[in-house]
Amino acid sequence: MAKSSSLNVRVVEGRALPAKDVSGSSDPYCIVKVDDEVVARCLREHKTATVWRSLSPFWGEEYTIHLPLDFHHLGFYVLDEDTVGHDDVIGKISLSREAIAADPRGIDSWINLSRVDPDAEVQGEIYLDVQMLEDTRGRCLRCHVLQARCGQRGPQQYQDGILPTWDLAPRDITGTSDPFARVFWGSQSLETSTIKKTRFPHWNEVLELREMPGAPAPLRVELWDWDMVEFPPRVLQQNAPRGWFRLLPFPRAEEDSGGTLGALRLKVRLIEDRVLPSRYYQPLTELLMASVLGPAEEDAASPLAVLEELTLGDCRQDLATKLVKLFLGQGLAGPFLDYLTRREVARTTDPNTLFRSNSLASKAMEQFMKLVGMPYLHEVLKPVIHRVFEEKKYMELDPCKMDLGRSRRISFKGAPSEEHVRDASLGLLTGYLGPIVDAIVGSVGRCPPAMRLAFKQLHQCVKERFPQAEHEDVKYLAISGFLFLRFFAPAILTPKLFDLRDQHADPQTSRSLLLLAKAVQSIGNLGQQLGQGKELWMAPLHPFLLQSISRVRHFLDQLVDVDGEEEAGGPARALVAPSVIVREGYLLKRKEEPASLTTRFAFKKRYFWLSGEALSYSKSPEWQMRSSIPVSHIRAVERVDEGAFQLPHVMQVLTQDAAGVLHTTYLQCKNVNELNQWLSALRKASAPNPDKLASCHPGAFRSSRWTCCLQAERSAAGCSRTHSAVTLGDWSDPLDPDAEIQMVYRQLLLGRDQLRMKFQEDPNIDSSPEADTEKGSGATEGVCPDALARHREAAARLLEVLEDLDRAHEEFQQREQQRAALSPLGH
Repeated sequence: MAKSSSLNVRVVEGRALPAKDVSGSSDPYCIVKVDDEVVARCLREHKTATVWRSLSPFWGEEYTIHLPLDFHHLGFYVLDEDTVGHDDVIGKISLSREAIAADPRGIDSWINLSRVDPDAEVQGEIYLDVQMLEDTRGRCLRCHVLQARCGQRGPQQYQDGILPTWDLAPRDITGTSDPFARVFWGSQSLETSTIKKTRFPHWNEVLELREMPGAPAPLRVELWDWDMVEFPPRVLQQNAPRGWFRLLPFPRAEEDSGGTLGALRLKVRLIEDRVLPSRYYQPLTELLMASVLGPAEEDAASPLAVLEELTLGDCRQDLATKLVKLFLGQGLAGPFLDYLTRREVARTTDPNTLFRSNSLASKAMEQFMKLVGMPYLHEVLKPVIHRVFEEKKYMELDPCKMDLGRSRRISFKGAPSEEHVRDASLGLLTGYLGPIVDAIVGSVGRCPPAMRLAFKQLHQCVKERFPQAEHEDVKYLAISGFLFLRFFAPAILTPKLFDLRDQHADPQTSRSLLLLAKAVQSIGNLGQQLGQGKELWMAPLHPFLLQSISRVRHFLDQLVDVDGEEEAGGPARALVAPSVIVREGYLLKRKEEPASLTTRFAFKKRYFWLSGEALSYSKSPEWQMRSSIPVSHIRAVERVDEGAFQLPHVMQVLTQDAAGVLHTTYLQCKNVNELNQWLSALRKASAPNPDKLASCHPGAFRSSRWTCCLQAERSAAGCSRTHSAVTLGDWSDPLDPDAEIQMVYRQLLLGRDQLRMKFQEDPNIDSSPEADTEKGSGATEGVCPDALARHREAAARLLEVLEDLDRAHEEFQQREQQRAALSPLGH
């Protein structure tokens, strides 16, 4: 049994941000942090892309952060990127774990930014072993202060757009500090010695204080001059605290900006679960699988149908993702999608509204395309998207938005006119659209077989439901509505959100992408809405769009002309095979620090490929000679202090060879986002490896000592814990059927009362034949007695399975509580 915790974070947009540039605007970006402490150093920091020249930026960036259960708060820092000098901190938002967990649906609202007080940006941990001893003289408190790993702060840390790396704050020009600890118990206090020039102090000192007359006093340990940790008297009397304890900032009032710094619209949801062993989920899994494999006439009364009816619209995307992964893992993605689409099609009377809602069928197909089709999307769109970003051509067809002054660069004769701008823009747009359409219609062989089989089933289902000649295009529109309107067009509009680019587009490029996305949408609609609505200024593009439609129909015919009876998605237990490349790109590489070499110029540029089997690299992508590090040898992947090599964005890959010897490879990324993505990808690839390291050195061994903790032995134990459990969720995540079915169980729990009321205990439901003609309620309205009986049978089976899972969770929780009562309090 394992515990899991994940944060679903969406940084949607900002408004009314203050201007930081002389132009009266700002270039804002947002850094997301989980806990301002040492563990925030490793992938608990993520930077959104910069939105250029905007006081109301739209990011729309979404992250799923998998992390241990012991986090405390979430921070959002908004900064203004400055190409000259240091980035300006605009403000922050702090959300406690309690506030996020208060509502199972999470937080979805506008929140005002508050000012950042550098002295309050406190974080860290201290290792203590506390014992309460008694002798003839009374009680004595024995506090063994071993070591600390604490956070930095101070305005000097906000440099180059990167917030602190969350080690002990450097307080002098050497980049280190001189920390000491002070222990308070009642009116008494003792201090440790001062450790010079270190951010990872090791004291290993025992401080003993005698109990004084009066009421029991708490124990407070302060790390001067940063933070503190406190134990109430009850804890001291009942337990023997031992382990790492999180340091807390000294209490101070947080300044309220009153909205003058602007606001962020955030969506944050915390998911904390106890994932049981697989055998406990087998009955629920079998019920859901039977739903899609059972007789078609019982579709409406299956457990999966009941689950769909109980799920609210705002939860359907998460549920769809989990269900798609669950059925992919069982090799039943094809039957699952076919089941949902047939239910959707059967309920639709007007073909013009088919799949236009956010139903479970629509969301499931959308998530399925992202899960299995993202490499395909990149292959088709990346070349043209890169051209648009790099060429930065001015394009505009809407006369209301034309900037004739800016358009001089595309007009060579006389003063530019609207006609000149339109004609030049039309040529540029078709110059980009042509390769996009060519790439799409020529991609039949590259489209994943799982997607083609799913589209074939959809095509056949719609054709059977709407066989009339006047509905000839419906079978095409059903597929193109997903492929063009929900896949290609959104990726063109916001390539950052589909990993096609590292940064958001500037305003001019964003407008160009919008025009291209609109054109692709019109092609996906097979031109049915051309000349309608408010965008008549798109008319110059209509001839090109109409010429493309016949090519798209032919492409869709080829796409669904696929053989194979195997299930869409196959029986694979992972989304990508071990040999498939999940990440690649240029990095700067160096091996462990040789004593005779300088540090800064020992990094060599190499091209890297990461698969489930190996991390390979060579001088260039075309280079035939490659070296590789087996993924099975990886024991930790961690971030490196900037001070280790005087370089930012460095990570270390620690491996162990057959002889048991540890080796370290240092890799430098070009920015913090790339660093986070490589850290996450390497941790996921090496997740099954045994013998993971519990600690490592975030510094480097230079000048006969570690730069982080100043220990003089290269083989000295690591001074900072590792973070293999902290990863970013994305389309390439491996399947985890137990975690996925656990989420389905949680969703059923939210609707259990509704389930009982509607299908089990509702006295208003009449199963007599006469009731069939009367008005019902909810899912049972107009349902015949036999169907109602099947509904109740499905509900009864689900309720029985939920009760069994409830008991299993309660038993495991009781065991954990018993173990906790028998063991010392630790962190």
